Amino acid sequence: MTAALPGPLTGVAAAAPAIAMLAVFACGIGGVVMIARGKERRKGILLLVAAAVLLANVLIWTL
Repeated sequence: MTAALPGPLTGVAAAAPAIAMLAVFACGIGGVVMIARGKERRKGILLLVAAAVLLANVLIWTL
């Protein structure tokens, strides 16, 4: 048996990319601020990496 591919996103799934993009902006800004302050550069870089991963996920979801 083959499963049919789901159609357009509905309900909460439709809001997931928008919520993820808010998280991308929050992680990006937080990462830049942490790097600029200089005390916790590693955590700042990790926040920027997390933002990039979230952005890639959003791009995959919307294609």
